[in-house]
Amino acid sequence: MDRLKAFLSTRRFETVITVLIVVNAITLGLETVPAVMERFGPVLVLLDRVILAVFVVELLARLVAWRLEFFRDPWRIFDLIVVGVALMPATGNLSVLRALRILRVLRLISMVPSLRRVVGGLVAALPGMGSIMLLLTLVFYVFSVMATKLYGDTFPDWFGSIPASAYSLFQIMTLESWSMGIVRPVMEVHPMAWSFFLPFILSTTFTVLNLFIGIIVSAMQAEHDAEASADREAMASEQGEMLRELKEIRKELADLRAERERPTSS
Repeated sequence: MDRLKAFLSTRRFETVITVLIVVNAITLGLETVPAVMERFGPVLVLLDRVILAVFVVELLARLVAWRLEFFRDPWRIFDLIVVGVALMPATGNLSVLRALRILRVLRLISMVPSLRRVVGGLVAALPGMGSIMLLLTLVFYVFSVMATKLYGDTFPDWFGSIPASAYSLFQIMTLESWSMGIVRPVMEVHPMAWSFFLPFILSTTFTVLNLFIGIIVSAMQAEHDAEASADREAMASEQGEMLRELKEIRKELADLRAERERPTSS
């Protein structure tokens, strides 16, 4: 088991799996091109099945090597789910699963340490992002009710109901055609409408969304600091072990010298 664990954890093996993931991503993309499928379809399908078989064998080997410990690592569970989706029959009502084969590409996240750090930072930011989402929801609800009451009669398509107002305000928040597409036509009927939309943009686009960015950056920095701290502790432990071994070697050398000096002194 230890040999199998060591083999599955080697840099060379992980590099091979990473290359296969990239190749699989390319082949799945080529399968969407009719001209390519007409010429190389059987080859691409065969290559896809071979790579999937390699992934299955790899996961089985990890299950054998780590046994129950396999399920304690969320990244291994993630790989198991992604590969498991690809093994499900893509026929009938489950034909949509055929499109989900591309999810195998997401295995790159579990294979590349830098991507794992990014995802770890995003996961760590979820609690803080939940609070910001609640705040954003409250802001949207307040402004949606106000927009429906102010502009619902004259612009029912955009502000005729709270859901319609929320969708229009979401478009404004993203700054996608917000001025010429929505605000200026509203201002032609309601000249003071700018006094409603500008505070909304300032409180959402330039404030709340920046809080999202701040929380994510802070979480990623904390993730990086935690990993750096773990690396420093591991390095300090190794240095301590080396110093202990050096002291033992020095003690043994001193004992050997003492033994050599005893006959000469007698």
